[in-house]
Amino acid sequence: MTRLPIVVAIPTKDEAANIADAVRSVAAHFTAVVVVDSDSADDTRALAKAEGAEVVPYTWDGRYPKKKQWILDHVRRDTDWVLFLDGDETVSGELLAELRRIFLDGRTVRPAAFDIPLGYWFGGRRLRHGHTIVKRALVDRTRVRFPEPDDLAAPGMGEQEGHYQPLADPVFRLRAPIEHQDLDPVRTWFERHNRYSDWEAWLETRPEVREEIRTAKTRQGQLFHRAPLKPLLSFGWAYVARRGFLDGRAGLDYALAMSFYRWQIGVKTRELRRDDT
Repeated sequence: MTRLPIVVAIPTKDEAANIADAVRSVAAHFTAVVVVDSDSADDTRALAKAEGAEVVPYTWDGRYPKKKQWILDHVRRDTDWVLFLDGDETVSGELLAELRRIFLDGRTVRPAAFDIPLGYWFGGRRLRHGHTIVKRALVDRTRVRFPEPDDLAAPGMGEQEGHYQPLADPVFRLRAPIEHQDLDPVRTWFERHNRYSDWEAWLETRPEVREEIRTAKTRQGQLFHRAPLKPLLSFGWAYVARRGFLDGRAGLDYALAMSFYRWQIGVKTRELRRDDT
């Protein structure tokens, strides 16, 4: 079977619960699979190697570029196209088929990047309705670059790029999903989003940096970025407008969790503004 001319890059740190499934979903289908690991304290590296991945160590120096741009600059430069996959994600069979139609039919690939929807799992169930996030996960490294906003002093993100996309033009959206099924306990979701809300709140007190990051989001992200009453809007969008109630208890839990995340950002923002006065 002809392999896709794409390098799969998986940035990791302590992903032992998930990494074997992630690598297994792509190892036989792509030019290379590279796990770029930030000093995992668990068996992430050994498990990735056992499934056929190349492992590259990474240590952030506190400056730009951050981890994903560093990957584009340094990892397997012999292949232009890079698919970013999180350690708790797998490539669906439908996505493999769609990529084969695009990359193996002999035609020039015109887009500089592809946005890919997430098939998102929460509370042990795949959400069919309430989750609508897409990621700019597949990029031609010769035609894209992650922005470098003035957020190095911000808490919450560290070595990883924040909630923005690599800059690219043109961008095409694929139909088939990446499956995001985190096998870690749900508390890790809340721990991550607690850190993310620190970064988001910091941005709210720095409008110039916030606006710079807004322009590096998808269209959906840009619209939500400016919306008022985000906790209520987030819940209404996920649970009502997108019919998250059809996902049962998992749909309700997810809508509430995302609303709580937006509420956290608001509370932390107000605290920061009080401290500045």
